[in-house]
Amino acid sequence: MKKVIVIGNCGAGKSRFAAALGNKLHLPVVHLDKLYWKKGWVRTSKEDWEKIQHELVQKREWIIDGNYQSTLDLRLKAADTILFLDFPKWLCLYRAMKRRIINRRKPRPDIPQELHERITFGFVKWILTYPRKDVYMQIEKLQGNQQVLVLHNPKELAHFLSDCATWRV
Repeated sequence: MKKVIVIGNCGAGKSRFAAALGNKLHLPVVHLDKLYWKKGWVRTSKEDWEKIQHELVQKREWIIDGNYQSTLDLRLKAADTILFLDFPKWLCLYRAMKRRIINRRKPRPDIPQELHERITFGFVKWILTYPRKDVYMQIEKLQGNQQVLVLHNPKELAHFLSDCATWRV
């Protein structure tokens, strides 16, 4: 495991999981939200975003946390390991709301420092309509050179982390 992507719905715990996995495997972690969002929740342009993605996947080793469907194929093809947190939508929504309350006055480590957690109608809608079937279809199109692991709940995630505690990259 040298090139790992962590994907899944908002609130599934991708960022925390990626950080914990990075610590265990001694791999650098990249939080896509931190690169994509600018001050005032302004998006990175499509051209710049694609350039950033191409540069990221060329590196020798990494853990990349985040979805961003427009460039997911690029990361899927470059990864040797795909970890899909396919958690229930109700759990993701609950965790996103809880995260908002906990972080209401402080920035999260996986987004730019000047941005604070926010809950909008569009954000809630995204969680409730997360395109998990599309993600499965993208994964199925791969040539089979990647290890794919789907984790369905926090217990499976914790078990995976404890199992890889003795791994060395």
